[in-house]
Amino acid sequence: MADLHGVKLGFALCGSFCSAEKALRTAEACVRAGAELLPIVSEHFAETKTRFGAPESFLEPLTALGGGRLIRSITDAEPIGPKNLTDALVVCPCTGNVLAKLSQNIIDGTVPMAVKSHLRGGKPVILCISTNDGLSGSARSLGDLLNRRHYYFVPFGQDNPEQKPMSLAADFSLVPETVAAALTGRQLQPLLR
Repeated sequence: MADLHGVKLGFALCGSFCSAEKALRTAEACVRAGAELLPIVSEHFAETKTRFGAPESFLEPLTALGGGRLIRSITDAEPIGPKNLTDALVVCPCTGNVLAKLSQNIIDGTVPMAVKSHLRGGKPVILCISTNDGLSGSARSLGDLLNRRHYYFVPFGQDNPEQKPMSLAADFSLVPETVAAALTGRQLQPLLR
């Protein structure tokens, strides 16, 4: 298990609702590894009730993991970099939509603003992708970010090649280890699983 003691870890969740429970368990694993968690949620994640649950069922435990803190607006996310609130920032799950926004520097929501603000200090951003179009519509954004400084990826692969041949998903259990590697400037390998 990775040692994240003393690490101020931003943990941003976006709208891959089917991955929300897995992302919450991943946030808990990061705290168990010693990280001081700063939870961040996209507007859609914070406001959308889906067949996977009501927002409150995720927001309340996230807030508890963050010691009462939860960033859920652009204005709350903007000070992350200037106030040095994070040493590393994980986007888990990172949807194809967020991949595209980060690739094109479109800062129109809480999670892209959190990433932009955090990157201001040249610190690592760890993307834990979960997208049904990773090998089609989102492939260009994925390739772009794979070639950018300060971006690291949780190792990923096809999650269901027979029924969803274009879908990619990261191995959420590797988030703490990927964060630890990224903090030393290293991409956890092998990247493709």
